[in-house]
Amino acid sequence: MTRLVLSHATVLDGDGGVLHDAQVVVEGDRITSVREGVSAPSHPDDREVDLAGRTVMPGMVNCHFHATYHNLGGVPAPFGLEEPMALQAVRAVNSLELLLTAGFTSAVSAGAPFAIDASMKVAIDKGLIAGPRLVPCSRDISTTGHAGHRSFPPQWEVGALGAIRPSDGPDEFRRSVRAEIAEGAEIIKMFVTGGHGTIAPGERIEMSREEMAAGIDAAHLRGVKVRGHIANREAIMMALDLGIDVIDHADGMDDECVERIVETGTPIVPSMLFPARFVDAMGGSGLGFTDSMKADIDAMAEMLPKANAAGVQLVLGDDFGAISFPHGPYGDELAYYVDEVGIPAIDVIRWATRHGAELMGRGDELGTVTPGKLADLLVVDGDPVDSISVLKDRDNLLAIIKGGRLVKDRLPDRPLP
Repeated sequence: MTRLVLSHATVLDGDGGVLHDAQVVVEGDRITSVREGVSAPSHPDDREVDLAGRTVMPGMVNCHFHATYHNLGGVPAPFGLEEPMALQAVRAVNSLELLLTAGFTSAVSAGAPFAIDASMKVAIDKGLIAGPRLVPCSRDISTTGHAGHRSFPPQWEVGALGAIRPSDGPDEFRRSVRAEIAEGAEIIKMFVTGGHGTIAPGERIEMSREEMAAGIDAAHLRGVKVRGHIANREAIMMALDLGIDVIDHADGMDDECVERIVETGTPIVPSMLFPARFVDAMGGSGLGFTDSMKADIDAMAEMLPKANAAGVQLVLGDDFGAISFPHGPYGDELAYYVDEVGIPAIDVIRWATRHGAELMGRGDELGTVTPGKLADLLVVDGDPVDSISVLKDRDNLLAIIKGGRLVKDRLPDRPLP
């Protein structure tokens, strides 16, 4: 079996460590050797590439991905019924390929209609389409009339669920969770509050404690995780008490929340880039809710470095595909946290790699450059620790490796200059 030997590399191990003049050996779908300063014995069939100091790092994980989103909020239609199901599936194929070619070898969905995510996972696993390892998500589960469940004229009363499964009372929450799992969801999305990109105020809690508890319990009984759109302190604490697995956004997080989040080990997906860019674009438009969005962004920008320093398991992922926030420039999110929020680049890279793999429940085989783990790796022409912006440009990705297979191969056959 031909081995891929990446020599004279700078290795970012995904856990904050940096190796210099290192060698990484890939055999089959696994990393078999990582050495600093000493080369492994060569084999006659090796493909050895001298990287001349360029970077090897783990493939990244996007932990809040909406493959079907396209200009969401720009079309007056029920959520998830803006376009025909088949067209949304085609858009999902395109979005997932874009994500993979941006260096994200894994993704955790944050919601999609019509079990499209589950079909995408099957298609990727069968090699029918190009895409990252995918954890498919459910429709949004919440109560009738919640922030994403708006009323429309009678012509829209078509009976299709779209991207929302309205549920009222603990029994309906249980049934909804079970129905979504039956359709292939491996993580359940609950819309717990308003806020964070919705018109409804963030302080509004959309479900009772009993409803949330029933949904979480039903999912956990079937080995499925639950994530929640949560944008106020009270709801954060309630969700933590009830054992939610992932908190999206976490607007309203304070010091007490951070302490509790560290205690529970619950991953947080701040997803600040979309609201920040939305406020930049629309702040002077007269939309009243942009003022509260700006206040939430400023508060989170102050809180996030504290949460990072305290050891909160922060991860990447944002609402790409929403209005004025198209799919494609996924690397912008890393640059935002480093350049505009002030998080050290090495920490944001940990969010994107080790932390993301742990959220997936696959930290034992993904997320770090470690012998024995699956070879999901990037070869980067540049140093993301020195300049995180190198990850914004796909041309800087010389190689994308997923399970030992070169998804992208611009590795030279002679030493790089």
